[in-house]
Amino acid sequence: MDKQNAPIRYLLFMKNILFFGDSLTAGYGLADAKSESCPALIQQKITAEGLDYHVINGGLSGDTSGGGLSRLEYWLNRPMDIFVLELGINDMIRQIPPAKTYQNLEEIIKKVKTKYPQIKLVLMGMELPVFIPGAHAAAFRAIFRKLADAYSMTFVPFYLAGVAGQKHLNLPDGLHPSAAGYRIIADHIWPVIRLLL
Repeated sequence: MDKQNAPIRYLLFMKNILFFGDSLTAGYGLADAKSESCPALIQQKITAEGLDYHVINGGLSGDTSGGGLSRLEYWLNRPMDIFVLELGINDMIRQIPPAKTYQNLEEIIKKVKTKYPQIKLVLMGMELPVFIPGAHAAAFRAIFRKLADAYSMTFVPFYLAGVAGQKHLNLPDGLHPSAAGYRIIADHIWPVIRLLL
C-alpha cells in the first residue's frame, strides 16, 4: 500500500460515532474543546485501546431539540455506526413544552434509524434539580426514559452525573462542566459506549 495514502485509506474503513448535541457535547467554554470535550475524551479512550472508531463532535452550543432536528440532514450525509444523542436541556431553559421536546427528539431518532437501520443508538438523559417543582418539570424528566424504552436505545440516565451542582467541576456559570468535569463524564459513559464497539 502507498504509505502516503495509507492514513486516508485507513480512515475509510473506520467506523464513525457521532455525538449529536448542544454545548454539553460541543465543549462550550473549554480552553481546547478539541481535546477536552466529552467526544474528544471518548476518542482518546478508543485510540488507547486500538479500536477502529472515529468520534465526530456534532455539538452546537445553545441548540434545542428543534434546532437539532433542523440541522440533522447535514450529519446524515456521512456514514455512521453509532449515534449518541444529547439534546433537550435548552428546551427546558427556554420553557419549550416537554411534549414538543419529545416529538423533536423522536423525529431525530426516526430519521437516523431510517437512514441507517443497523445503527446503534445511545441516549444521554437529563435530570432537573429536585427543587424545580411542577408538572412541567416532571414531564421533562420522563422524556428520556420513555424515548429510550420506545426505541430500544442504550441509555445513560443522567449525562452530568457526579458533575452537576459540583462547583469545582463546572465553569463559573455553574452550568457547563470544566475540563475536570468532562473527564468524570467521559469515565462515566465510556463503559456504556465500550460495550457497543
